[in-house]
Amino acid sequence: MEEVVEVLSIPVTPRTPRTAIPTPPISAPPSHLHSPSLTRSPFLQSGIQSGIQSGTKTPRTPKTPRTPRFMTPLASPMRKAIISMRGYLEEMGHITKLDPQDAWLPITASRNGNAFYSGFHTLTAGIGPQALVLPVAFTFLGWTWGILCLSFAFFWQLYTLWLLTVLHESVPGIRYSRYIQLARAAFGERLANWIAIFPTMYLSAGACTAFNIIGGSTMKLFFQIVCGPTCESQPLTTVEWYVVFMCLAIVLAQLPNLNSVAWVSLIGSITAVGYCTLIWSISVAKGRLDGVSYDPVKAKSDAARAFSILNALGIIAFAFRGHNLVLEIQATMPSSLKHPCYVPMWRGVKVAYFIIALCLFPIAIAGYWAYGSLIPQGGIFSALYAIHSQDTSRVLLGLTSLLVVINCLSSFQIYAMPIFDNLESAYTSRHNRPCPWWLRALIRTFFAGTSFFIGIAFPFLGSISGLIGGLTLPVTFVYPCFMWLSIKKPDRYSGMWYTNWGLGCLGVVLSVLLVVGGTWSMIDTGLKVSFFKPQ
Repeated sequence: MEEVVEVLSIPVTPRTPRTAIPTPPISAPPSHLHSPSLTRSPFLQSGIQSGIQSGTKTPRTPKTPRTPRFMTPLASPMRKAIISMRGYLEEMGHITKLDPQDAWLPITASRNGNAFYSGFHTLTAGIGPQALVLPVAFTFLGWTWGILCLSFAFFWQLYTLWLLTVLHESVPGIRYSRYIQLARAAFGERLANWIAIFPTMYLSAGACTAFNIIGGSTMKLFFQIVCGPTCESQPLTTVEWYVVFMCLAIVLAQLPNLNSVAWVSLIGSITAVGYCTLIWSISVAKGRLDGVSYDPVKAKSDAARAFSILNALGIIAFAFRGHNLVLEIQATMPSSLKHPCYVPMWRGVKVAYFIIALCLFPIAIAGYWAYGSLIPQGGIFSALYAIHSQDTSRVLLGLTSLLVVINCLSSFQIYAMPIFDNLESAYTSRHNRPCPWWLRALIRTFFAGTSFFIGIAFPFLGSISGLIGGLTLPVTFVYPCFMWLSIKKPDRYSGMWYTNWGLGCLGVVLSVLLVVGGTWSMIDTGLKVSFFKPQ
């Protein structure tokens, strides 16, 4: 019998003992083998079948005139390889390059997200306690300019969010799963490290610190409301309530990856919509205050007036954040040529931002209508408790405070994930193995403790929202426009070229002005700096 000549196939069919099934030759980490983007592919099944049939005992070929040509020993491996490769290319698009470390990091460890997860995460990241300060911005801008600026900022940030969603897979075969990765691809590694790492990490770490401050303070307020004026129990101090919030955050932070906190985001989004609706509804139901005025706050000079307006714009900019999480949320979804992750991501974002608009605009408009220029610097929630605590049901006040606490706990997990991912990637890059469970728990506990320490050391951070808005504005309004110009390279003098250049340059100018305005506002109003003395 003539010796059968083996035809070299791509990939080469492994020949192992029939008791061992070879690992399917796919370019993905082991934890991605069962992700939806791979299990739908015929590549896995065909790879396993070819491994089984390549044992030491070759199946006997039927010797009949009707035997199809692909059943011969010569054609079978070649045909299986072609079918497998074709199915793989059709499913994965352009052979997406997956970093093996992605399977070990919390953002990309699981890629079974969907449009619902996208909506939950986006809604939780997009609504937060910072929205409750929006009526304060109206006291400097007035009705007309306040509504116009708020509307323009909303549609501007929605446009840049769409840019980031499209840029996630703008280069065939590459998924930019993190904001800093896209920044490096657009601006170069050196420039991106200077302009992108600090604001994105500051947004995450600063937001978690703010959640610790607001959550701990609101827990104290909730206890006072529930206990009542005749309560005889000894209340905890503000620092002790910060500790309670930190412990709860540490427990939730042990969830392994971003997809595993989807139910936490669901709860966070429900509570965010709940307390926003309760606060503005109660404020409207109680009616306008006596002697309320809607005239913009008068300043001592024209320069003071200009800086006050800039500070108000910074407050509005600070209310629209979360763009540093867009690519990370999209990275949790499977993607292929037939089913790109852009579709479910954008579907969830559209629903989420429709709900966000239904929360932010009533908060700003109803809050300014009810309190006018008399609203305190803490925002509408502070006004509700300070002005209507005596004539409002304790049940409603307590429920509102509880919803704020739950939302802060949920939002803490979303904003902390990029920090966890960055810290764990340092270990996986150096040791080329996943983080052990004890080290991962230690890292997350350390970060929560650091946020707690910063919160008690700098309890006045909540009063400089205008300055923070100016510092973080480029992440939301500027960088996505320039990223589009660098990566997509639209035709010169086209509509997209003019739009992105115009919005990008406008954002740079605004960012500089808002930083100046926020700094001046702190000096003019006399910021009470009290280190290690939280109120």
